[in-house]
Amino acid sequence: MARRLAALILALGLAACARNDLAEPPVPLGDFALGLNIAVADKVQMVPISRPATPADWEAAMSKAVADRFGRYQGSKLYNIGISIDGYALAPPGIPVVAAPKSVVVITANIWDDAAQKKLNPEGKQFTVFEGLSGESVIGTGLTRTKAQQMDALTYNAAKKVEGWLLEHPEWFGMTPEQLQAALATRTAAMKAAPPAAPPASPAPAPAGN
Repeated sequence: MARRLAALILALGLAACARNDLAEPPVPLGDFALGLNIAVADKVQMVPISRPATPADWEAAMSKAVADRFGRYQGSKLYNIGISIDGYALAPPGIPVVAAPKSVVVITANIWDDAAQKKLNPEGKQFTVFEGLSGESVIGTGLTRTKAQQMDALTYNAAKKVEGWLLEHPEWFGMTPEQLQAALATRTAAMKAAPPAAPPASPAPAPAGN
């Protein structure tokens, strides 16, 4: 049972590397509804070879990514998500390809049961998150993306990582592992049966820069 559940979660995570999945039905999280959405970056550290970003920039980007992903849920209980942005590097432009650094952000996540005023995870869960597995990220996206685009990609992936972590703990949201597995299978079947959505129009390339 645990192996099958882990395989389903892994498949969701791998699929997210290749596309934006926010137009799809959210993965099942029992009675979850988003309460407080807290992002804190007052102690964030920047790797020396990086585009600079302010704590306010990170807090806004992370809050939006959490709201976009978890604000879709309409469960019967509120859960508060708190994320600390601990460190980052945003690949700068103008670096030779052979030395092009990769963009990365390190976050620590916590979750609370709002009604019980109880933290559900004993210790903060830390994640190291990269932009993705696309070709452009191999050479460093300072050459192809603006700072805002890099931060959007990183925080999207960070929120997705948090979602995967929550799926590892269905008991927090009134579900058994068996119920979660069944709900994931039902979601997958429904998505396969649905007509394919029209692909979004490709945006014009943004100029590199701050």
